[in-house]
Amino acid sequence: MRKTTEISSAELEVMQVLWRAGRPMKIQEVCDTLANNKWKYNTVGTLLLRMAEKGAVTSEKSGRTIYYTAVLDKDEYTDLQTKSLISKLYNGSVKELAVSLFKSKEMTKEDIDDIRKMFDL
Repeated sequence: MRKTTEISSAELEVMQVLWRAGRPMKIQEVCDTLANNKWKYNTVGTLLLRMAEKGAVTSEKSGRTIYYTAVLDKDEYTDLQTKSLISKLYNGSVKELAVSLFKSKEMTKEDIDDIRKMFDL
């Protein structure tokens, strides 16, 4: 089984459910937790199977029920994706990312104050 951090956006939504739960989950539990019951049982099952093949989750059978657990570490995945975004869109410059966020007017004054406090530590 090969281990990869490349998961699709649909797989990421399922992974976020598993990360938040922090415990093994049945397919139906994942379906019930997804916002607006977005996908059918078979779709979620297929996504979980793909993620297991990639090494992002593990599965364990108990009786007739299969439980899935996140193996991919959330912080490591987030860090890798952030570095990839910065590399692809901002020429590897964290400063360009920060400037872009600031110019987009998405940052509130509170966000800016919080960031200043982090730098003052």
